[in-house]
Amino acid sequence: MDKIVKTQFVTFDRELKLQSGARFGPFTLAYETYGELNEDRSNVILILHALSGDAHVAGRHSANDTKPGWWDQAVGPGKAFDTDKYFVLCSNVIGGCQGSTGPSSNNPATGNPYGLSFPVVTVTDMVEAQRLLLDHLGIEKVLCVTGGSMGGMQALQWTVSYPDRVKSAIILASTARVSAQSIALNEVARQAIYADPNWKKGDYYGSERPDAGLAVARMIGHITYLSETSMRAKFGRHLQEREHYGYEFATEFRVESYLKHQGLTFTKRFDANTFLYITKAIDYFDLSYGQPDLAHAFRNVSSKFLVVSYSSDWLYPPEQSEELVRALLQNGVDATYVEIQSDYGHDAFLLELDRLATLTRDFLSRVNRGTTKHAKLPKPA
Repeated sequence: MDKIVKTQFVTFDRELKLQSGARFGPFTLAYETYGELNEDRSNVILILHALSGDAHVAGRHSANDTKPGWWDQAVGPGKAFDTDKYFVLCSNVIGGCQGSTGPSSNNPATGNPYGLSFPVVTVTDMVEAQRLLLDHLGIEKVLCVTGGSMGGMQALQWTVSYPDRVKSAIILASTARVSAQSIALNEVARQAIYADPNWKKGDYYGSERPDAGLAVARMIGHITYLSETSMRAKFGRHLQEREHYGYEFATEFRVESYLKHQGLTFTKRFDANTFLYITKAIDYFDLSYGQPDLAHAFRNVSSKFLVVSYSSDWLYPPEQSEELVRALLQNGVDATYVEIQSDYGHDAFLLELDRLATLTRDFLSRVNRGTTKHAKLPKPA
């Protein structure tokens, strides 16, 4: 039986200075913890979630809970992030909709949901809020920060914003700066929400939600998480519940049915405005912004790195991880790079767990011993 875990909450009765220059507060963060904090508080692993994730990374909320945390296969006793050894912490990002303050939260000044009056937040702001959470818990330094996709962006930002507080980082299927293609895909997804008449410029709380727009946005995003190979193997051109073409605009192909199911399921647990805010935060992410080049962004970094890419990931492809590692190595940063051959696309970081567990155990063991190795990147074509 999976461990029963409880989501905890902390409210900060203060203002948070955002990267935009705006100030925002008070605010609440939802978080969960796993394992035991050791005496000198040196065994902390901070796991950072991706766009649609939350604080519930592992275990179940009750004995009747039918669905474990989103990375349950990776977090727990004897798993990749071994809770017999490590104290694992995961929080829902600011701007989220799973317990942390976001656009669906009530504005204490008005008593109504923030909607679009909620300030635009960035990955840097998410990390700053997490820093306050660690301060609240009395954790000065973390053994490792890790995450995939947007979680990897947060982990990278941690190493840059607070280099003295992070001993190591494991970056999975991520990037140091989001590409034009990724921004374009996020914008198309946002436009699907804007086009839903129920969106009402973000002021839909208490009335019909823009579920149709949010479902399409999720469908667009979900396509980017897969690969052509995995979609061909899983769906091919198979029809759903029929043997012949109907020559009509109905859901006929198995892949259509799958995407519609993913979209509908997503609307039951996520907020459309939160989708807008978090995708915008992803679009803004660029560690080279305001710097002479990407390498300059890592000039003060002292963490040891394990960077993992996946061969069929076309959202944040291996060459973006290679660019990141080159920037680290230019600063003499201790970095190990591995490209895992996988047909699962971007979602491989959630699915290829046997290989990840081996890499993680080895890396964390070497971090604890103080012996890590530098990566050797392939020569550019």
